[in-house]
Amino acid sequence: MKREPFFWVTISCGLVIMAFILLPLIELMTAPSVSMLKETIKDKDVVRSIWLSIYTAGSAALISFVFGTPLAYLLARSEFRGKRLVEGIIDLPIVIPHPVVGIAILSVAGKNHWIGQLFSELGIRIMGSVTGIIIVLTFVGLPFYINAVRGGFESISPRLEKVSRSLGASMFTTFFRITFPLAWRSMLVGIIMCSARAISEFGAVVIVAYHPMIAPVMIYERFEAYGLKYSQPVAVWLVFICLVLFLILRMLTLRKPKEA
Repeated sequence: MKREPFFWVTISCGLVIMAFILLPLIELMTAPSVSMLKETIKDKDVVRSIWLSIYTAGSAALISFVFGTPLAYLLARSEFRGKRLVEGIIDLPIVIPHPVVGIAILSVAGKNHWIGQLFSELGIRIMGSVTGIIIVLTFVGLPFYINAVRGGFESISPRLEKVSRSLGASMFTTFFRITFPLAWRSMLVGIIMCSARAISEFGAVVIVAYHPMIAPVMIYERFEAYGLKYSQPVAVWLVFICLVLFLILRMLTLRKPKEA
């Protein structure tokens, strides 16, 4: 069967995009030698920064799960005045320049704001702290979790919930025994998306908490001080972690639940 020109245009564009994405990554991953990678992963500062990135990104995902799941359910099941505005506000962190995110958070958490004064009285420090990093990562990762979970809730038939309610089950019981088990895959995907987005954040974190140093900040510092040779191995390990997260994500999205 003869292929039309449009088919070859789509193939060509696809190859260009794949090359655009893969070539820099392949060059990055293959530039450091195995011995350099081994030496880097033995560096306590590198290991500490990578684990701090994983810990803070995981904490951000957990916070998003606890507070974002009810909101995602509300957006999936309810129609109300101002819903589009709420959805737009949720997506704002995606489009706001990252340094602006850091400045905005410090504006609220600073000593001149009542929230910052309250934090200070409670002994909670935002600037230059792990708490500050987690707040920043939650801010940038939350939209990815909410949007993924909202899509999962929307794919579940409301009829199942109505049947449960008609049999006398409360809304809480219906959610945790019917909706939650059916939406767990979307929640897990949302957690991975949120974690992957959070673990790669740099611009906002470097303003709120340059120290303690997460992996992206360490990569930047080593690049500024020593150049590519010493920053590439750390970048390779961080990219490897992100790739593992996205491989898990792809496995979850490709495996469709069996229909009843």
